[in-house]
Amino acid sequence: MIKNDLESKCLFLRKKILEVCLKAETGHVTSSLSCVEILVTLYYKGYLNINSKDLEDDERDRFILSKAQASPLLYLILADLGLYDMKELDHFAQKNGMFGVHLQHSVPGVETTAGALGHGLGLAAGIALRAKMDRKLYMTYTLLGDGELYEGSIWESMMFASHNNLNNLVGIIDRNYLCTTDFTENLVELEPLTEKVQSFGWNVVRIDGHNLHAIDNALKNLRARPSRKPTMLICDTVKGKGLDVMSFKPLCHGVPPKGEDAKKAKKQFYL
Repeated sequence: MIKNDLESKCLFLRKKILEVCLKAETGHVTSSLSCVEILVTLYYKGYLNINSKDLEDDERDRFILSKAQASPLLYLILADLGLYDMKELDHFAQKNGMFGVHLQHSVPGVETTAGALGHGLGLAAGIALRAKMDRKLYMTYTLLGDGELYEGSIWESMMFASHNNLNNLVGIIDRNYLCTTDFTENLVELEPLTEKVQSFGWNVVRIDGHNLHAIDNALKNLRARPSRKPTMLICDTVKGKGLDVMSFKPLCHGVPPKGEDAKKAKKQFYL
């Protein structure tokens, strides 16, 4: 079954995220683990129409990873799809490697360099508007972290996208409830998030961001564009999903596990 194939792919990618970041002694493990099912559905279920033989094909769909700290996951997916050798990830975050801790446009299949939060949705909205103006049929998807929602540029971009009827734009919020130091609702409350995004003129679908069927169902009809509004998927997730020693815990942002935690993580992921 496809579901089982995708579940196996998710497990494979989770193991590789940990492996790559442990070797580099850096990397955003928890931020990558929270959005595995989201990116697996986008890339392996065919929602992103990309031409691996011509990465500059103007008819391709665009994916903007705004939460660019999840770069290990995207790098691994692109390698798994054959855009470069998986062994290149042995040089993740190394001086002579092509992979930065934050996302780099120099990597085949990556649309833009990113790292400073709050920029991805504005960029995606501009790309979607260009498609409208040039009568292009490609879709633009962007994945946001919920910590990014503290940036005013995100809400400005939401207004812009709604005003311009960018129904070819899909935003996805990785709602893992954690920033670097604490839970979002302890810092500045984001809820009720669904109603807030809707008030900016977007269609909103809220789902379990680790449920492959739910993500698939939320994405499957968007290309038909039954509405003039842009669409936002709010995906409730767990930061560090699958890794007990770092799962849904503050102060685990941006680092792999160390010491005894590293031993426990390796044992859990059979590394």
